[in-house]
Amino acid sequence: MQEEFLSPKQVAEQYPVLGSTSALAERRWRGEGPAYLKTGRGRAGRVFYRRSAIEQFLAECTVTPGRAA
Repeated sequence: MQEEFLSPKQVAEQYPVLGSTSALAERRWRGEGPAYLKTGRGRAGRVFYRRSAIEQFLAECTVTPGRAA
């Protein structure tokens, strides 16, 4: 299966739990959030996310509550 790449806009639309495009940009700036690719340096580089990286990030954020004793 070929890897799927999504723009920040597509990520925000398909995964609203991650927030808006500006929220994604804020997470990148803070060094948080899902791994991403950048096609160039500085502001000229376009950002893309691998769908697998988003799914992995969400899986790592998933909390399974323990049972009360």
